[in-house]
Amino acid sequence: MLNPVAIIILAAIVIDAGLNFTAEFLNLRSIREKLPQAFVGWYEPDQYRKSQDYLKTNTRFGWIMKAFDLLVILLFWFGGGFAWLDDRVHDLNWPVVCSGLLYIGVLVTIKSLLAIPFTMYATFVIEERFGFNQTSWKVYIKDRIKSTVLSVLLGVPFLAVVLAFFQYTGSNAWWFCWLATVALMLLVQYIAPAWIMPLFNRFDPLDEGELRNAIMAYARRIDFKLANIFVMDGSKRSSKSNAFFTGFGRHRRIVLFDTLIAKHSIDELVAVLAHEMGHYKEKHILKNLLIGIFQAGIMFYILSFFISYKGLFQAFYVNQVTVYAGLIFFGMLYVPLDGLMAMALQALSRRHEYAADRFAVRTIGKKDSMIAALKKLSAHNLSNLQPHPFYVFLNYSHPPVLKRIEAIEKL
Repeated sequence: MLNPVAIIILAAIVIDAGLNFTAEFLNLRSIREKLPQAFVGWYEPDQYRKSQDYLKTNTRFGWIMKAFDLLVILLFWFGGGFAWLDDRVHDLNWPVVCSGLLYIGVLVTIKSLLAIPFTMYATFVIEERFGFNQTSWKVYIKDRIKSTVLSVLLGVPFLAVVLAFFQYTGSNAWWFCWLATVALMLLVQYIAPAWIMPLFNRFDPLDEGELRNAIMAYARRIDFKLANIFVMDGSKRSSKSNAFFTGFGRHRRIVLFDTLIAKHSIDELVAVLAHEMGHYKEKHILKNLLIGIFQAGIMFYILSFFISYKGLFQAFYVNQVTVYAGLIFFGMLYVPLDGLMAMALQALSRRHEYAADRFAVRTIGKKDSMIAALKKLSAHNLSNLQPHPFYVFLNYSHPPVLKRIEAIEKL
């Protein structure tokens, strides 16, 4: 028989799945055969139909993947998997931190292994079918190995610290864990551009020439200190295009995908980077970091009340109260609140995108380059031009492209 905590968790899982399925179903229903007038001349009719097929294929594949994940979780839960694994770990009689690393490590490993066939199908079948995939099997395998090693090097020490704090520091544990999380977040922001990202991609300084001169001139005009601009070999994995800003201080980087440079004019590329610089000048990156820190604090504070709550363990048929199992079970209980915060953060992110667009247009002094860049990016990446508002509400960190263009034209 399910206890009240189990009912809450199960209801949260089902409601979350139901909301996402509804949003995705409505998103498919919102597909329109007629190309929006704003994209006439930018999206060829065949390419537009291809973008709709791409959306349908990814959505239906996502349904299969999510249904599989849900089935595995429910079978493992109600089949006593959590309790069985806890008993096996407990029989080893290891110290709590070591037991926790083993328990959580086994669960994470199982989840990762089950996900591999889906990532392989998405990469080598779906992305290949629509002309995006450039990933070789060698690159794919090396990426998996590097990601696993990085996860172990960064994740295991951090998890050990969290387990130790909750096991040995009593009521102070939550804010000790919070401080450790903040330290890790800042460390990753600092080392990612210079140490982590180059493990996966090559970052070459942009060659001297008209494009570099135009970008540097714009940066000087807005008083944006920029030591270098980097080109990333995004074409090693996909033909999709992008640009981004990352890092802080002397390790910050403005990065252009090589695929982006190949598809856009100099004015359009400057507009794209003006948008990225706008995020920095408008302090969006700092705000997001502070929000992430605050969010982590809330999570650990709530966790401190539930990590030893016996009803939480009974919900998963586990008789022994342990810190490591409590972390896993709380993660499932936390789903509703985490979902609400995610929706709020998505809404804030969409506002930031509008603000960065305004900054770019205002500082460049013309709209056409920004609009052309958005249209080319959307057509090249087979973006959905008319997503359903409910799907946008749940999933979009950026406003739909037609909304962005409309807002820019009104400036």
